[in-house]
Amino acid sequence: MRWILPSRVIELGRPFVLGVVNVTPDSFSDGGWLADADAAVAHAERLLDTGADGVDIGGESTRPHNAGPVPVDEELRRVLPVVSTLRLTRPDALISIDTTKAEVARAALDAGADVVNDVSALRLDPEMAHVCASHGAGVILMHSRGTVADMATFAHADYGDDPVGDVVRELASQLDAARDAGIPGGRIVLDPGVGFSKRSAVSLAVLRELPRFAALGRPLMVGASRKRFIGELSGVSEPAARVHGSVGAHVAALAHGARLFRVHDVRAHREALDVAWAVLRGQEGTRAGGHEG
Repeated sequence: MRWILPSRVIELGRPFVLGVVNVTPDSFSDGGWLADADAAVAHAERLLDTGADGVDIGGESTRPHNAGPVPVDEELRRVLPVVSTLRLTRPDALISIDTTKAEVARAALDAGADVVNDVSALRLDPEMAHVCASHGAGVILMHSRGTVADMATFAHADYGDDPVGDVVRELASQLDAARDAGIPGGRIVLDPGVGFSKRSAVSLAVLRELPRFAALGRPLMVGASRKRFIGELSGVSEPAARVHGSVGAHVAALAHGARLFRVHDVRAHREALDVAWAVLRGQEGTRAGGHEG
């Protein structure tokens, strides 16, 4: 599959790793760590140097507890210097802006972002689809329910007898809405939103049944990194320590059809996903070549 962006075409012939850059004081696993734009740019460059294919820059938290809306001016203050500086220092890097606000998306795209990652799949701002279409932006549509304040909680986590089918239908509806708004299908990536408006059992079912999402005809991104269900399964309570469980979830997602991965711990994912991809594709040999005992 291919992902068509304004300045390039991404050939998804290997796992695509999108590194997380949270320029927020309150994100669930790393809030407040990147205190200013300089720190965020330096972190983004480290992610790119350790194997990320791109970075996803966000200025508003959707953490599970007490997430609140961030005013547009504050979100712009957090993310725009990072986007504009990184576009200058890393002209070839893919830059994604993680926002649900059309005004933030527009400013970030004008500053050099390639992609809008909307965790509401265009639901929360009626102008978002127009902004993405008019800029020719790449778009990531993630399944969620509710608002920024509660989409990562269980407030909207009630599903019918076929929860995965419900998620597929809701995401398909947003895909149709995006196309109807003038966003070509080739610019769109779908994210089933594990951990968003989903209890752990539903998130696991979504990962097992990724082929049902792949049937929608667009590349799939999974962002299971450090999520609550990883902690429940692994017994690791501290989100930042859930590296191994996150890698396990993403390798399984790769086997089930995902090709893009939004992650905090880039090096671990880059190495694990590349090895898993070689196994799945039947490739041989090692980086150094030769026989290993």
